[in-house]
Amino acid sequence: MGEKAPLEVFDWLFQDPKILVVVSDLGRLSDDVVSHEFEQKRGHVASSVECFMNQYDVSKDEAVDALEKMMETDRKDINEESLNLHGFVSNEVLSMFLGLARDTDVMYQDFDSYTLADTVTKDTLTDLLVTPMR
Repeated sequence: MGEKAPLEVFDWLFQDPKILVVVSDLGRLSDDVVSHEFEQKRGHVASSVECFMNQYDVSKDEAVDALEKMMETDRKDINEESLNLHGFVSNEVLSMFLGLARDTDVMYQDFDSYTLADTVTKDTLTDLLVTPMR
């Protein structure tokens, strides 16, 4: 990224800034909320939903509600950090974080369209990048 991301930005990233942590958290929680049942059937390790259920002795619905509240807090933190970091890092660097957060919302809106990319995701990307606009 040249001048848009000098070495100081990478030094800052290696210190785990809040925006990096909350964007990562949003991605992890979004994936777990929409795919935990499917992944449990495939024999994957416990997801955030199962961990929350076991730790707080709550139902799946209660765990999902609590995790969705955490994701909403993450979104607010991302917005706040974007405003706080304006001028400290370039708009291009901030745009990467915001883009990843937006991608997360799109990929895990109703189901795990990252894992099942041959369905809606493929059609959406084809419409966006291949199919001519009329």
